[in-house]
Amino acid sequence: MTDTAIARPSFRRSAKLQGRAIYSLLMREILTRYGRHNIGFLWLFLEPMLLTLGVTLLWHFTFKSHASNLSITAFAVTGYSSVQLWRTTASRCVHALQPNLSLLYHRNIRLVDIYFARILLELSGATAAFTLMIVVFAGVDLLHVPADLFSLMLGWCLLAWFGAGLALVLGAGSELSELVERLWHPIAYLLFPLSGAMFMVEWLPSSVQKLALWVPMITPIELIRLGYFGSEVKAHYDVPYVIGVNMLLTLAGLYLCRRAEAGVEHE
Repeated sequence: MTDTAIARPSFRRSAKLQGRAIYSLLMREILTRYGRHNIGFLWLFLEPMLLTLGVTLLWHFTFKSHASNLSITAFAVTGYSSVQLWRTTASRCVHALQPNLSLLYHRNIRLVDIYFARILLELSGATAAFTLMIVVFAGVDLLHVPADLFSLMLGWCLLAWFGAGLALVLGAGSELSELVERLWHPIAYLLFPLSGAMFMVEWLPSSVQKLALWVPMITPIELIRLGYFGSEVKAHYDVPYVIGVNMLLTLAGLYLCRRAEAGVEHE
């Protein structure tokens, strides 16, 4: 066996080591954030569920008379749960390095592992909350079961990928410049009404429907609503465009992670 073979472990072993590192960081994040007392890590999905439930009740009593034939409860659940998926995931990675800086002294832990752990935690919580609300509300006849699970899952996965890519960009970018954090918070609030959570593209004037699809969150949310409501709605979407945006965000995020980690190593 040559020195090169010894120095370079196999891809399978490297993936296993990185998986163990991310799992350890994930458990550490859960214990740090939620602790061992009371209901502990159950807050992982109860917190986004309670937030979404509050907004759903507000929309139910405020916009019920304007909801036409659609269930305003289902519209609110699919809309605000989607916002929680991408916005909270992205926000949690801003300045995530500082409380975990000492962990980088471990040889097998990289900056991107810290971000991956937080991303997985937020995506898991949002997905569990969304699933649980549909199951519970369907059980008490407030919602019906989704009409097309494939479209719903496709939209959810695309939106989760978008949130993960955006989280990498914002997380690493916030370590390179303080402006990222300062600009992100107002931008996140502005993106909420533009994300498609409160409307469908079909309701917009025909002259702006194609322009609306340039907002990358709209296509996944349209697919989620198509998957839930089925033939009750007419969805507009551009899947190749969203895949392209997600790939660019992911590559940009990984590049910025390398730059941010290099900056930490030189300090």
